[in-house]
Amino acid sequence: MLSTSLAGWMARRNLHYGWVVAATTFLTMLATAGAMGSAGVMIQPLHQEFGWDIADISTAMAVRLVLFGLLGPFAAAFMNHFGIRQVVTTALGLILFGIAASFFMTEVWQLLLLWGVVIGIGTGMTALVLGATVASRWFSKRRGLVVGLMTASNATGQLVFLPVLAALTEAYGWRMALALAVSVIALAMVLVLLLMRDHPADVGLPAYGETAIATPPKQDHKLLATLVSPLVTLKGVSGNPAFWVLFGTFFVCGLSTNGLIQTHWISICGDFGMAAVTAAGTLAVIGIFDFVGTIFAGWLSDRYDNRFLLFWFYGLRGLSLIYLSLSGFSFVELSIFAVFYGLDWVATVPPTVKLAAENFGREKAGLVFGWVFTGHQLGAATAAFGAGYFRSDFDTYMPALQIAGVMCVLAAVSVLLLGRPGSVKLTPQAA
Repeated sequence: MLSTSLAGWMARRNLHYGWVVAATTFLTMLATAGAMGSAGVMIQPLHQEFGWDIADISTAMAVRLVLFGLLGPFAAAFMNHFGIRQVVTTALGLILFGIAASFFMTEVWQLLLLWGVVIGIGTGMTALVLGATVASRWFSKRRGLVVGLMTASNATGQLVFLPVLAALTEAYGWRMALALAVSVIALAMVLVLLLMRDHPADVGLPAYGETAIATPPKQDHKLLATLVSPLVTLKGVSGNPAFWVLFGTFFVCGLSTNGLIQTHWISICGDFGMAAVTAAGTLAVIGIFDFVGTIFAGWLSDRYDNRFLLFWFYGLRGLSLIYLSLSGFSFVELSIFAVFYGLDWVATVPPTVKLAAENFGREKAGLVFGWVFTGHQLGAATAAFGAGYFRSDFDTYMPALQIAGVMCVLAAVSVLLLGRPGSVKLTPQAA
């Protein structure tokens, strides 16, 4: 088997196969992020070709984001039951089918089925929980670095693909842009089949940073119990106000990032006479600053109070969105926005993960964060639909930007309601 042979060859050179698995996961998340981001270049072309209302198109994109978030808590359960390799391969197959079949769409319901349901399920199974699962299984040391890189790949990939997709759409049409997405997803699927393994023991290795080979846990064949475990966790934490603060602030995070800017950015800039390629290029700049900001946020989250980090991250993001809504979308104004907003794009993830662990313990942190991430995607879906509604009914996106900005400011204040690190209640006595 290629993976076993490659692992042995690397071990003889004092290299760990976990880095191959991490690189494969990184590229997989990058590819699926590109598929998510490609939705942003389709809104105007679909509106022009089929005459579909932007609100209807946005509804399909909103369904995709809802499923993307709702599957987060269950993705880890599926990976534990069926294995990472099998789940990721199936997910990539769904994405591949959904994009390829959309070449032949003629009705809005087909867009809803393919981009809302099929691609929503596929991308939901390869979301942030994939990176967290791979990092926890394959790495004892450098785990934080790996999680940070995975998070950055997922968010940044949605942005850096857009200039290429926009250029292809402008030159050859939206189907050609999706053809590129199909090719990238197919390549990722081949790499997963050839290189991905579920546990280090599968190739005769310990996790990176350890000396003993850990025996993989026995697979639980009670699928129903596996599927119910996220719901049991949700029931257990739903009475804790700290959970709802994290859920609510992450709802605002999704509302103010991929649901609004990622989905509608090209259309927003188009209202100011900006070409799609230029708008996508600006979004790519945001992605570059996002990559830097996310890794730096991870570094800060190990050293400072994460409540105050989130206060500044949400506050600055809110002010940047309000500033954008009042600007004239000039080059200088967009450059200022790209820097401040880009640094904040997913900088909220590391502090939120840390706060989940501090408030609910390491054992529950993964599943709790899965539900918090569901809040993120519900917020994203709200913005994807709401911004399309404002554009259709009021002929402008500006109210959507302003509402998102105000919500970010409110999130900045509300996160201070959390107790000090290690506490689990929102009362003064627990602080």
